[in-house]
Amino acid sequence: MVTKTALRVADLVVRYGGFTAVDRVDFSVETGQITALVGPNGAGKTSTIEVCTGLRPATGGSVALFGRPPGDLSVRARIGVMLQTGGLYPTAKPLDWLTYLARLYSKPADPRYLLTRLGIDPKTRTATRRMSGGEQQRVKLAAALLPQPDLLFLDEPTAGLDPAARRELLETLRGLGDEGTAIILTTHQLDDVEQIADFVLVMAAGQLVATGSVAELIGVDHFTSFRAPPGLNLATLARDLGAGFAVTQPRPGQYLVTGQASPQLLADLTKWCATNGVQATEIKAGGRTLEDIVIQATEPNP
Repeated sequence: MVTKTALRVADLVVRYGGFTAVDRVDFSVETGQITALVGPNGAGKTSTIEVCTGLRPATGGSVALFGRPPGDLSVRARIGVMLQTGGLYPTAKPLDWLTYLARLYSKPADPRYLLTRLGIDPKTRTATRRMSGGEQQRVKLAAALLPQPDLLFLDEPTAGLDPAARRELLETLRGLGDEGTAIILTTHQLDDVEQIADFVLVMAAGQLVATGSVAELIGVDHFTSFRAPPGLNLATLARDLGAGFAVTQPRPGQYLVTGQASPQLLADLTKWCATNGVQATEIKAGGRTLEDIVIQATEPNP
């Protein structure tokens, strides 16, 4: 699949009076790419998305959707937006609601097809307000897909879903990405990000503080973790493993070996624990999680 830039954000600044919510942010999203925008509340994520979708003007910098500004009519029909709240008419039945919304687009997708694809019976007579949280999210996603968008913006798409509904929605999003749809989502569910995101943007205090693929951010080739009773002699373990390794204890009983991960390291670590009478479990490469990275990247400097 040939990719091209669906969204380009350059030197973006958003200010509210004297407060800078977004401070010189740069990133791009390619077709077929799922990009996650994560960070604590107040990081600037919502303001960034509002500018990208044309809901708010930028104070500085630029945003281009397929080479055009967000307000351009030629690109507005190419984007879909799914917000965490709103987006449903509570007393309407799903098909009636989507049929109404379809009138807003020149070439909408078939509402019946979208509902069926997302696991909602088009013939249901249940009003959206009486549907489960997972069903409501799928109806909202169907509404966002009505214009057959090339670029999809999602705000907390799995919020409030049970595990089964959450898994189904993530599989749907991954399928859309594989078909070529560019997706940018904001979420606090970092395990969702680990499952489906191709690229991650970490924001804090209005700035991008870390970017990369999940594998790049967690440094899967450079960390090995294991669990053991608290109180191990970290200096002795690091010395015995050899040059190039350091050992830390991020949490009581959870240990992290920094250095090139390899089968030999796993063997040496297992042997050291056995020799020293240490009952170690869950010895594995890639000991850091995306949550660890986001917390580390966004915590304020002391």
